[in-house]
Amino acid sequence: MTQEPLFGEFCEPVSSGKPPISAKTRPEQARLYRPVRDQVEFVLRDLDSVLGPDHLARAIWQLVEALDLLAFYAPIKAVEGEPGHPATDPRVLVALWIYASADGVGKARQLDRLCHEHDAYRWIRGGVPINYHLLSDFRIGNREALDEVISEVLAAMMAEGFVSVERVSQDGMRVRGSAGASSFRREPRVREFLAQAQAQVQRLAEEVDAVEQGATAGATTSRLSRRQRAAQERAARERLARVQEALGELPAVRKAKQTDRERENARVSTTDPEARVMKMPDGGFRPAYNVELATDTATQVIVGYGVINRGSDSGEASPMLAQVEKRTTKTPNEYLADGGFATLDEVDKFDAASVTLYAPTRAPRGQSRQQSEPRPGDSEAVAAWRVRMSTEEAQTIYRERAATSECVNAQWRWRQGLSQFLVRGLAKVTCVVAWMVLTHNLLRWIALRS
Repeated sequence: MTQEPLFGEFCEPVSSGKPPISAKTRPEQARLYRPVRDQVEFVLRDLDSVLGPDHLARAIWQLVEALDLLAFYAPIKAVEGEPGHPATDPRVLVALWIYASADGVGKARQLDRLCHEHDAYRWIRGGVPINYHLLSDFRIGNREALDEVISEVLAAMMAEGFVSVERVSQDGMRVRGSAGASSFRREPRVREFLAQAQAQVQRLAEEVDAVEQGATAGATTSRLSRRQRAAQERAARERLARVQEALGELPAVRKAKQTDRERENARVSTTDPEARVMKMPDGGFRPAYNVELATDTATQVIVGYGVINRGSDSGEASPMLAQVEKRTTKTPNEYLADGGFATLDEVDKFDAASVTLYAPTRAPRGQSRQQSEPRPGDSEAVAAWRVRMSTEEAQTIYRERAATSECVNAQWRWRQGLSQFLVRGLAKVTCVVAWMVLTHNLLRWIALRS
């Protein structure tokens, strides 16, 4: 006998609501955590808690705090007891640019954005007011102060026993400039640009005078319009200055040419007059600067630097040696350089300074092998250099140049992002290189300490 359920006529079959196991779940059936972006959150945290104890930003700040940055503070006009707004601490700006250089950041606008968005940059900034104008001006406006800090860091590393300057390697690295290839023009075209720039400056100046006279007479001019006119006039004056500088660079460009035809067709950039077209590592020719670096082979610490606008390294070894001696107060025993540095005059200068030069000798014309025998007219130092470079011991020592200089060049290009300069002119490019030298040495200091 089958028992019917109580109140069976009122009962309906109960469904679990679950789809069959074999059925595919549709989006509207899935139970999900969906984003809610209008929810108000209160996050209580301090900047010091966003970085771990071993973060690179903390290590850089610790070293920057120990540096003597008196030269960076000297230009500040706002002092205690006198009127004026407080200035942003230069120590913070130094640390920001060092960390940015280590991170491959080379633009002031990009650094400004990171100081508001990235925890490491926000931690270094510590809430002090900054903007991209301040960052840009600080980067290229403290050349002498920056050079003093580089020497100070080297002295501290030598005092701790990390750098001995016994053996130094020098190499040149050609880096793409900011000028375009189409900005190089011959003298007639440059003079046309000069006339156009002068006419534009005169026209804008007359327009500004007319606006000022109209405002004095009671005419209404918007503030934005005045600002735009001032910006246009400033841009026109800067363009005129660049064209005038380009015209002044033409004699130096002609002097570097070898034939009359090359001198007649000499060209100079109206965008970056001090940039020169150089043969790059990939075989192409582009506007560039030549960065000279002298590196301690034992630690890969940079002990000398410079920037030239010549593609040739000839004659650059002895000036770099003098800079190393001045910066470290020590003369290296051995100096490694490639064949582009080894002119006969340089060999004599190194011998006079009691420094052993290791650089490959040039093969005679029509021969593929280097000649170890002295040639007629060689000085005693040059003859000894030829014999020395033919020995296996000298070849073994010279191989350290590639392991030192080429390694530093690779770090600058791929780790610190130096593929092209974003500033123009030797002075500004040298400032950028100085920041990278300081950053490189501080990173090496941190590594050697650990």
